[in-house]
Amino acid sequence: MALSYDEKTLYDIVFNTNQAFYEHVYKDEWLKNVFSVIDQKIITSQQTDFIVGALGGPKRYCGRTPKDAHPHIYVDEEMWTLREKYLKMAFEEVKVPDDLRARWLAIDEAFKAVILKKDISECSKRYQMDNIIYFPGKKAA
Repeated sequence: MALSYDEKTLYDIVFNTNQAFYEHVYKDEWLKNVFSVIDQKIITSQQTDFIVGALGGPKRYCGRTPKDAHPHIYVDEEMWTLREKYLKMAFEEVKVPDDLRARWLAIDEAFKAVILKKDISECSKRYQMDNIIYFPGKKAA
């Protein structure tokens, strides 16, 4: 199902949403550790290109697929839920239309299974010099 946004409008909405989202992520005491290996402006740009293309806009993203981009990062359900909370906050801040929110969350959900891990042993380096990114969450007592 195609969205009814012109290219510039779609790009602007997604970029502004990602900008708001990463403002939250880079201020979060837990998530900022995971994202510290990439400049906020770079990941905002990359994610904008990725999501715009996934939503049916121009295909400008030329990076790795989510599965290939995240094997070295330990992402569990708790981290995913926190990330989703910040994304929904960004939707509200930017006033993202409901149809776009629904499609974006469906795209996220489609990649969840290849990003989440049950144990650190499921992580693998992308290349020899890579580090495993592991910052355990704040499990409730």
